[in-house]
Amino acid sequence: MSSVAPPRQPLTPETQARLQGLLLEAREAVEGVLSGLHRSRHRGASIEFQEHKEYSPGDELRHIDWKANARNDRLWVKQFEQETNLRALLLLDASASMGYGSHRATKLDRACEIAATLAHLLLRQQDAVGLVAFQQQVTDYIPPRSSSGHLTVLLEKLAGLQAAGQTDLVQLLGRVAELADRRGMVILLSDLFDLRPEVVQRLRQLRGRKHEVIVLQLLDPWELTFPFSELTRFVDLEEPRTVQADPRGMRRAYLEELRSYLEGIRRACQEADIDYLLADTARSPGEVLTELLARRQGR
Repeated sequence: MSSVAPPRQPLTPETQARLQGLLLEAREAVEGVLSGLHRSRHRGASIEFQEHKEYSPGDELRHIDWKANARNDRLWVKQFEQETNLRALLLLDASASMGYGSHRATKLDRACEIAATLAHLLLRQQDAVGLVAFQQQVTDYIPPRSSSGHLTVLLEKLAGLQAAGQTDLVQLLGRVAELADRRGMVILLSDLFDLRPEVVQRLRQLRGRKHEVIVLQLLDPWELTFPFSELTRFVDLEEPRTVQADPRGMRRAYLEELRSYLEGIRRACQEADIDYLLADTARSPGEVLTELLARRQGR
């Protein structure tokens, strides 16, 4: 008899409680206005009307400009300078390999929980947060917003994401360079199985444009420890490839190759001034983000 997986809960009360009081502070100046939490290139705070933007679910209804709407068929919302604080984009890998999980949570489950927690933290400090879910191409895009109802919009999207397809980080980061038109924060959550040299170059380009870049690499405990001891059939989740092998004869080589691969990622991020953290999916979102914030404060 088949069973139906329970709905994903990206942000649990336990996670919220653990992260009470933690704030994600930008290390460098960001465009926009934010009192106390982030340094800004602008001097002084203002709540004056700045520009119109098209209405999106979650925007404050009280900011709808009814006069502007009377002149056309679209809903337009007034955007104020105070609403353009830090703009963060969460880049979430929803490719097939993220659907792997040896225990309760898959890599995608944990990535969604971490993304939800980050969104909660950033919105609580009045920052604007957006989401880009991707596989071989961008599958979902929610523009950055800082309104009170925006967290609900993000959580609904995160709860419904399914792992499928291949990964193309080069194409993703090229698209992000177009979407992130203001300096802000870009947070990538992925298992990084597509880390070609071009990917590192695209990350460097984002840093060159003064974006803060955070890379969270999520791997399953079995991917990190390779605990297999009997003849095992290994299936590639993104390519039509299958290998049957005795893992006892390849465990040492696998772990050595993994260590070399992870060290290469860490070194590349360090050289590009990118915050990097390897996240074991057996750890809770609170544990992962507590370590990330501690490292950022240390820097």
